Amino acid sequence: MYLVIRCPNCGTFTYVDQYQEWKLCAICGETINSRRAEIYLDLHNHRDAEAVVHELERFLHTTGKHDLSEEEKVGLQTAYARWIRTNTL
Repeated sequence: MYLVIRCPNCGTFTYVDQYQEWKLCAICGETINSRRAEIYLDLHNHRDAEAVVHELERFLHTTGKHDLSEEEKVGLQTAYARWIRTNTL
């Protein structure tokens, strides 16, 4: 499992292995404590996590938002759960 999290310093999305406690932000160099960071989504593999990170960054850039709303976070989690159910059967 991989967790999509966000750097508390610069706001860049990134992902970590579920057992990884620390992550160095590639943008600002902040050491991110993955146990304290908000988890946006948990995914089954690193390829999906990488794709989600890019899509989240693109979405925020094109909409001009600084973060996802609670509704958008729930919608993201729901859509991923639905995708997993339909693609693993």
